Amino acid sequence: MRTPTARYFYDDLAADYDLLYADWDVSVARQGTALDDRVTRTLGPGTYDVLDCACGIGTQALGLAARGHRVTGTDLSPVAAARAAREAAARGLPLAVGAADMRALPLRDDAFDVVVCADNSLPHLLTADDVRTALAGMRRVLRPGGLLIVTTRPYDELRRERPLATPPSVRTGPRGRAVSFQLWHWHDDGERYDLELFRLRPDSDEGAAPAPDRWTTTVRRATYWALTRRQLADLAAEAGFRSTDWHAPDSTGFFQPMMTARA
Repeated sequence: MRTPTARYFYDDLAADYDLLYADWDVSVARQGTALDDRVTRTLGPGTYDVLDCACGIGTQALGLAARGHRVTGTDLSPVAAARAAREAAARGLPLAVGAADMRALPLRDDAFDVVVCADNSLPHLLTADDVRTALAGMRRVLRPGGLLIVTTRPYDELRRERPLATPPSVRTGPRGRAVSFQLWHWHDDGERYDLELFRLRPDSDEGAAPAPDRWTTTVRRATYWALTRRQLADLAAEAGFRSTDWHAPDSTGFFQPMMTARA
């Protein structure tokens, strides 16, 4: 099951989640454009009711709202969801936001044309029953013929390679550079892994410039299930979805592999 650790991971990360990106605002616009393009290709041009059921601080929800869609965002982390609401207000974008577990969406049936679960959020669920339950809930809130969009890491390749770390990323801001990287600890089953997210920032006294020779290190931990394309497609079918397909980043403009399915 998805343990409370996932919520606390994102509660703690919400204030500086944007530092994972070289330019978060550019990423918001780029991801919104890529998702909007997939919606338009599938459902046709128009303005749609969209649920982002793992909205975090709003990376995809804000981008879709900026493209004119009527977006609702929910997230397991109330801290992250509250930041998404603030970010939307600061940009003058309409965005209804609430805290909710994707396995128990407090939303009425047939309410949305599109459900988005992006940025490797679904793999926080660690059992087939939990993933199936979440997908069935997404199917329930979709209108007949509605579109599901799920994005994950490229786990087919990653399970073969079993990487132990990610390359560092660097974000430059008012407090100097922020360096982020991950360490991965694979479980014996070869499918699940514990992730440690390291964040290094220059140390500084209040009101002083960052000290280049002193760094503060923060470590946050979470667990993921490295679901293959076949595993996820099969679970979607069991949850009632049809016409499941996978799309590579070079065909969508989105930075992760994208699974689409119809209600």
